[in-house]
Amino acid sequence: MLILGIDDAGRGPLIGPLILAGVLADKNSETALKRLNVADSKILAHPERIRLSKLIKESVLTYHVVKSLPSEIDSAINSKLNLNTLEALKTAEIINKINSGRLKKEKIKVIVDCPSVNTSAWTRTLESFIEHKDNLKIVCEHKADANYPVVSAASILAKVAREEAVDSLKSKYGNIGSGYPSDPTTKEFLKSQGSRLKDSGIFRKSWATWKALFPEKSQSTLEGF
Repeated sequence: MLILGIDDAGRGPLIGPLILAGVLADKNSETALKRLNVADSKILAHPERIRLSKLIKESVLTYHVVKSLPSEIDSAINSKLNLNTLEALKTAEIINKINSGRLKKEKIKVIVDCPSVNTSAWTRTLESFIEHKDNLKIVCEHKADANYPVVSAASILAKVAREEAVDSLKSKYGNIGSGYPSDPTTKEFLKSQGSRLKDSGIFRKSWATWKALFPEKSQSTLEGF
């Protein structure tokens, strides 16, 4: 049986995209990941994540990375789709991409680091978006990125892709910080540049932090933020 691990990065930031990555491994590549000592990306230093990301791509059967830009996130929130459902859609996009062609004949265990407190309900939502499920076993768990090497590997690819996106924004707009609302640099950037760059597409305007500073927008708050 093959194993497909999926995780996200950039769920909470006010600036930049949400990234999801999927990593497909067999027994040999899973062993290789263990030898690399892959771990939850949140506990690794930036240079180590970059180093491991290259080795992961060389070690696994295949991988796929998808992103949700702020405009897509805002559209989902404003249409009452909510962030969890959008993430289920993006997770299914990875599964549908990888579980295609000859791989549909393989048994694949899909392990997802679940973004919702209600794993059962979120799993059902995810399954509703999957095109071909006959060969799949879907497992959605909390802390999967810490408990399964293949999900740890996915978390690293997602985090590196998120960091690359942030670096690209910094090169264009200046020091935006990490993009998280709690980051003082991000707060200062939002206050000083938010109005000028409001139509640049880099901000998640459905976030409560944005609405507090720019109240002329809709006053509804982000569910679960």
